[in-house]
Formats: sequence, C-alpha cells, structure tokens
Amino acid sequence: MLPILFLPALIQIAQPTPVPPKAPVDRELTFPGFNAITLKGTARAAQGHGYFAVLVAGSGPTDRDWSNPMIRDPFSGAALPSHGGRDFAKWLAEQGIGSLRWDKRFIGSKDPKLDISLDAQAGDIRAALAFARTLPEAKGKKILLVGHSEGSLLSLLTAKDADAVLLLAFPAQSMAKTILEQLKLQLPANVAAANLNYMESVFKAIRSNEPTPEGGPQVFPSLVGLAKSLMRPESMGFVRDTLDLDPWALAARVAVPSAVVWGDRDVQTWKPATLPPSYLGKVIEISDANHLFKRETRPRAELTGANAASTYGDNTPLAGLAPLAAWLKALQ
Repeated sequence: MLPILFLPALIQIAQPTPVPPKAPVDRELTFPGFNAITLKGTARAAQGHGYFAVLVAGSGPTDRDWSNPMIRDPFSGAALPSHGGRDFAKWLAEQGIGSLRWDKRFIGSKDPKLDISLDAQAGDIRAALAFARTLPEAKGKKILLVGHSEGSLLSLLTAKDADAVLLLAFPAQSMAKTILEQLKLQLPANVAAANLNYMESVFKAIRSNEPTPEGGPQVFPSLVGLAKSLMRPESMGFVRDTLDLDPWALAARVAVPSAVVWGDRDVQTWKPATLPPSYLGKVIEISDANHLFKRETRPRAELTGANAASTYGDNTPLAGLAPLAAWLKALQ
C-alpha cells in the first residue's frame, strides 16, 4: 500500500485537464427590419451575465462596427480603419455580455427612394430588439439596449422595448444645438459669427422646407457642404424630425434601469455642466476617453473636430472602462 501522503498527488494526476473557455465568435445573420427590409447583422455569444446587448450605431454612414468612411487620418487625409463598435462588443463579451449589432438600412444602398425616415430607423431598432430575444445567444437573458451618439438618441424612442438602456456619448442637447456647439469649438473668431448665422439659416430652411441657403464670402465651403448633406431630399425628413428633439425629455420617460456615459476628452458630445433633475439614471464620465471611448491622453483644450480623429483608429485601445463595468455588474 502506498503511503497516505502520496494520495493527493495521485488524485491530482487523475483529474481531467481543464478545458479553456472558447473565445467569442461572431456569427453573421440577417433579420427583417421595419417594413420587412432585410438587415445584416452580427451576433456574439458570451456567458456570465444576465443581459444580452443590442448595439445601435451613431449618425451618418456608420455601419455595425461603427466604421465610417468619413473618419480620416488628420495628418494624411487617408481613411482611418476604425471599428469602435466591434471593439466595444468584444469588451462587452469580456464582461459576460453577448451582443447583436447590425448595419443601418441605408448602409451599402444606392436606392434614393429608400425609406430612411425617423419612423423607419426607430422601427429597425424595435425589430432588432424583438429579433435579439429569439437568438440562442440571448436565451434566458434580459435585453440591454446600447446606443452610441445619435444612436443613443434614437434608442430613447424605443426604450420601452428593452429591459435596460445604456446611452454612450449621449448628445445632451438637440442636434441643432450640438452642431452649433461643435462649430464654436472650431471656427476662427473673426468669421465665427458669419458661419454660425449661416448654420442657423440652414436650420430655419430645414424646419420650413425651404431651399438650401447660399453661403456668403466668409462662410467656409465645408459648412455649405454640410448644409447640402443635411438637406438631401432622401434624408431631409429624418433630419427635420430629429433636429430639435429634446434628449432629456425623452430620457426622463425611460422606466427601465439606464445610464448615460461620456468620455471626458470627447469633442463631439460631452457631459454638460449641469444635468436636469428629471433624469434619475446613472451618470458616468470615463477619464481619458474620446467619442469612441478609445484612450485619449491629450488635454481636451488641444483637441478639435479634426485632430481628435487621430485616436479613433483600431491601433488605439479602449480607455479604462471600469466605472461602466461596475454599473453593468450591478445590473445583474
């Protein structure tokens, strides 16, 4: 008989080798959106948390990975590979939260008659929430609606269909006011008034369905280009319906757990100096984080709409999201 002191060693040897957990794998899929349009998406499984996330991308031609051809390297002018949504989905998986992300209905479309109205885009979010509840990756889980930037504003229109809402880079004022504040940070003082007045005239034209105003000699061509972009016939209805939406009025009606999150180096949307008492959810500010919650170490005073994009790329890691992780953990 072997001495008793050898038994623990023998038992340890006899135990099976632990199997490492499988790395999260993205699964491509399609589902019907508003008015049965086919939407393309990606599901990622994760275990350990009681919620499954549905991600809503921000404004413009931003796809499911939050990649946007308008994101450019400020030094070379070349397109900057940037997939913040994919990176955030990976981070969520590390917190035990799987996710569904999808391309907005107009991504890749060349149909000028495609319905991209506010009703259609909000309808797509509702469809995504309903579809998520049928996914095997979400079986037995509650649904967390995660909107980014403009996507967080649109998410508020559908919050009643989710079990919790996370609003990332939340626009704390209407689209019209946000655009004006962004311009104030970038315009030279000697031409600021002319350009801001021009933008106000553009908003007035949008509200009253008038032609695009002509820019005067002091108005930057890029601002005229922005005006034409906002007033394209195919998107004019959506812009008009969202231009003056009050985000805090919508947020005050949210009846499920919610949090608004900003990066303290974000020059696109940022935490306001004062918050309305009507909002009762959690408020989080992430240190050293930009609009995509990537790490930004430059002082905010040195950042502009142009140079801030240099840290939007895939080579920049996410900022420290521990405060958000703590809220998610408490959400269980």
